[in-house]
Amino acid sequence: MRLDVVTIFPEYLEPLNVSLVGKARARGQLNVRVHHLRDWTYDRHNTVDDTPYGGGPGMVMKTEPWGDALDDVLADGYETGSGAPALVVPTPSGRPFTQALAVELSERPWLVFTPARYEGIDRRVIDEYATRMPVYEVSIGDYVLAGGEAAVLVITEAVARLLPGVLGNAESHRDDSFAPGAMANLLEGPIYTKPPQWRGREIPDVLLSGHHGKIARWRRDEALRRTGANRPDLIEQTDASAFDKKDRETLSIMGWRPSADGRFWRRPEAMEE
Repeated sequence: MRLDVVTIFPEYLEPLNVSLVGKARARGQLNVRVHHLRDWTYDRHNTVDDTPYGGGPGMVMKTEPWGDALDDVLADGYETGSGAPALVVPTPSGRPFTQALAVELSERPWLVFTPARYEGIDRRVIDEYATRMPVYEVSIGDYVLAGGEAAVLVITEAVARLLPGVLGNAESHRDDSFAPGAMANLLEGPIYTKPPQWRGREIPDVLLSGHHGKIARWRRDEALRRTGANRPDLIEQTDASAFDKKDRETLSIMGWRPSADGRFWRRPEAMEE
């Protein structure tokens, strides 16, 4: 996979040289190229922003530097056979970044990121490149950052760990929170390692039983309990058919009930309990 990032703060992307992403780059599994947007400015002040049409506070990133930068990055990628590009625009007004979207992006051969600063990029830039390639406007949460570089780091790490060979164990992400399949709308439950006793605290006996079926059921129940406590909205939006008989029993103990629309709901008093 090739990743290109155009930014006015290339140093912000230094973490891409460490940990799993850094190792993937060293092994040639991930080709990351960071570009300085100001290299495509032509005035002595290297200006990348201007005042917004219509008035208002803040500044808007200009069309010319972004257009020239993206044209050159894309031309280089096409020449080197990088495959079909997709533009990723980190923005609080984008679609939520989810594990499912991370999986979708991990299947693309080439991602081009446009982390903005100030009030964002002139909309015409996004509209122009949307005529040439898929554009993903992506939000990593319901809050506003000073710039999109932190979002690039988040998205890149979530995507890179899904690439073949990046994780030491290919099954490591199967039981992750939000993983496609049985964990799609669930949070992963608690995890433990050695020693079996620590400061008077013991790990659950079932984890020492060697009974894989019981362990799997315990983990599933704990995932349901944690999701119900921390993210009840995930259970509410899940079709009831996604839960098996044992799931339903656990949810019932937690105060959840099936509703007429094929979902689960929980009484306010049960939530307080």
